[in-house]
Amino acid sequence: MDISEIRRLSDRDLESALVDAKQELWKIRFDLATRQEKNYSRLPATRKRIARILTVMTERQHQAEAAAGADVEKAS
Repeated sequence: MDISEIRRLSDRDLESALVDAKQELWKIRFDLATRQEKNYSRLPATRKRIARILTVMTERQHQAEAAAGADVEKAS
């Protein structure tokens, strides 16, 4: 999932995608520790997906704060 796909998700979908990605990361780590997983490249790919989701969530939070700050300035 690339960043453009992640940006199209709603806030609720982002939260569920983050939970799913964290669960997948835990499973990959567990499988690597028990030698059930052979594909080591899944670990950094999942970390990158989590980072992308968190980045979009932070961008949206900053935009909401900026919009709220602009509304306060207009009311003054």
